[in-house]
Amino acid sequence: MPKLNGLKEKIERQANRMKKAEREQQTLIGQTIYIGTLGLLLVLPIVGGAYLGHWLDSMMDGYSIRWTTSLILLGVMMGAVNVYLFIKE
Repeated sequence: MPKLNGLKEKIERQANRMKKAEREQQTLIGQTIYIGTLGLLLVLPIVGGAYLGHWLDSMMDGYSIRWTTSLILLGVMMGAVNVYLFIKE
């Protein structure tokens, strides 16, 4: 009999998980907002780095893209970390 009780409890837990998953199922709008948020978390640091780098390069004499490329790469890394932390949460 102990095996049957354990099996019954396991089945009840799985059934409860399935019911909970059905109740909490994401809608299309919810998924769209989630993906949009991920996109913004990735893109905003990159664009911000590009603008700041371009502004810093324009202050220097001659043609330079050092700050622009450096800050774009920093923005890519920051954006990737943002997305990772958001998904992990």
